[in-house]
Amino acid sequence: MSTARRFLAALGVTVALAAGLTGCTNAVALTAAPSANAAACATAQVRLPDTVDSKYALRNTNAQATAAWGDPSAALYHCGVAVPTVSDLPCFTKGTVDWIRDDEGKRVIYTTFGRDPAVQVVIDSTKTTDQVLQDIGTAVSSLPKDGHKCLDPSDVNG
Repeated sequence: MSTARRFLAALGVTVALAAGLTGCTNAVALTAAPSANAAACATAQVRLPDTVDSKYALRNTNAQATAAWGDPSAALYHCGVAVPTVSDLPCFTKGTVDWIRDDEGKRVIYTTFGRDPAVQVVIDSTKTTDQVLQDIGTAVSSLPKDGHKCLDPSDVNG
């Protein structure tokens, strides 16, 4: 066999091996949020729980300051999303963290309110509940407060 043929054969084996190995990863493909490189996101990231809702295990992701639990994913986490300052969506407190809730059918999107950087958690409501927010509360509560908070209607109306 000529040198060129051996080289092409070796290259083919290498490409096939690489393709096979990338197909075996269990990493969830996500996109990093605009401020994912904030130091506070790293601080929160290391505090995320290994399991949420007592049954969904943390999986590897391919983007900075992200997390996913369950296979297929029941909950997705992004730190460094845009910080909301005003919203007409429902706002509530879970533990020590305020959240804005946006229902989109079976997907419910929760975004921290009063934290900078902000976190967004997308929950598949056919698999889990806002219990996930309680489970990640310790991690998210490590993010700096920005002075905003959920208001009770009595706070607004006097």
